[in-house]
Amino acid sequence: MDDKDDSYRVDPYCETDPPSGTAEGGPPYAACVLCQEPTEYPESTKGITLCPVCEWREAERTACSG
Repeated sequence: MDDKDDSYRVDPYCETDPPSGTAEGGPPYAACVLCQEPTEYPESTKGITLCPVCEWREAERTACSG
């Protein structure tokens, strides 16, 4: 049996740290229009860009306003 146990390996998709600038050769990320934190969208994205936290809060507000 192998000594390595991959069951505790963290999936990069589940990381909690926000993307930062041009890390790992990626594109520069747009700033959130509400809190100025980095978003998951490149700077070239048109329209309003929100970070995951602000997107969640906006979804809560609009879901209950009916």
